[in-house]
Amino acid sequence: MKYIKLLIFSITIMATTLSEAQTTGNYANVNGIKMYYEVQGAGSPLVLIHGGGSTIKTNFSRIMPQLAKTHKVIAVELQAHGHTGDRNAPETFTQDADDIAELLKQLNIPKADFLGFSNGGQTCLELGLRHAGKVGKLIIASAFYTRDAAPEGFWKGFENPNFSHMPQIYKDEYLKIGTQHGLMNMFNKDVQRMLNFKGWTDEQLKSIQAPAFVIIGDRDLPAPEHAAKMARTLPHGRLAILPGTHGSYIGEAFDPKPESKIPDLFVAMVNEFLAGEL
Repeated sequence: MKYIKLLIFSITIMATTLSEAQTTGNYANVNGIKMYYEVQGAGSPLVLIHGGGSTIKTNFSRIMPQLAKTHKVIAVELQAHGHTGDRNAPETFTQDADDIAELLKQLNIPKADFLGFSNGGQTCLELGLRHAGKVGKLIIASAFYTRDAAPEGFWKGFENPNFSHMPQIYKDEYLKIGTQHGLMNMFNKDVQRMLNFKGWTDEQLKSIQAPAFVIIGDRDLPAPEHAAKMARTLPHGRLAILPGTHGSYIGEAFDPKPESKIPDLFVAMVNEFLAGEL
């Protein structure tokens, strides 16, 4: 009888663990759009924010299950991206931040930590500026806050955008979800947002009081020197420069490197930062 009870207890624990590890896809009506999000894991809330042209899967499929071992991970898809609908208005980092804040309100999550990759890191800055009361800590990965962080050729590319330059993996993943029309709409809106990018001032960054962890690859789009400046300008900034390109250190779909252990290191550093041990 003792061993039967032990077996039942073990099965219950295993079932609970498996349930917590499962991903749940949901929709919420947020500021006029139908917004898609996934929830995985249990613990303190951590919101994952993807970059331009991306989805939850293309940016976070490698690290999301690992982060979900210690956090309740809420991964979002923003306006015109992935499963999420569009509105008759341009994409802006301000609107993305407001959409995420409204989603958390509907989920009864008063405060969360945020991890944003690429354009998602810029949305993190807006969350820190506009919704400081909802922000615990920020992880800003492969993002920049001024135009001079990227080479002039990068900005020139948005003046005459070429759809063929969009990574095929992003096109393929989007088309598993949406239509060719939706894909072109996302591409055009992403291009327009970056064409109009003004950035933020040092004074704005200095007003962000949330602890912030700036992370970048040593061969990233923004230079490590810019990441260092961002980390120094943020009042409670920390910095990590990892070997890798734009997103390779998180196992991003464009440069996944499945054999690499660097994404595991990234997750370990994020966990230590969020736990206050870094």
